[in-house]
Amino acid sequence: MRRAVCPGSFDPPTFGHLDIVRRSARLFDEVIVAVGTNVSKNRLFDAEERIAMMRRACADLDNVTVEGFAGLVTTFCAERDVTAIVKGLRAASDFDYELQMAQMNSSLTGVETVFIPTSPERGFVSSSLVKEVAGFGGDVSAFVPDFVHAELRSRLA
Repeated sequence: MRRAVCPGSFDPPTFGHLDIVRRSARLFDEVIVAVGTNVSKNRLFDAEERIAMMRRACADLDNVTVEGFAGLVTTFCAERDVTAIVKGLRAASDFDYELQMAQMNSSLTGVETVFIPTSPERGFVSSSLVKEVAGFGGDVSAFVPDFVHAELRSRLA
């Protein structure tokens, strides 16, 4: 069985994240969305909220599960017999950063990283930008699922 992990903070989940997860689900037998917890970073939504949003967003994908994790993604992968980490790339700057991470991850456990370029209509979308625009009252409904948009509006009101 080919099992992959799509790791991220997903704070909040965007259509860009979901595009990468959906495309990964077509490439692998099983995909685990790994929602990371880093206590040193301030998040708008806590880990349980982000996990719940991703579970709801991926509910229609039979071969996708969502789990939380803390620590190294390679440890998470080794514990679950994962063969690949899937990362979405928006721009060349993402590649520069992600290539080093992929090489480190491969050297630690042998897990390979698969890069999927974002769809052109999603290439500029990031959770940080969505939060910033929403924080100033901008309409981000085109970039996140309806239920995420409602959570954002409620949290930032």
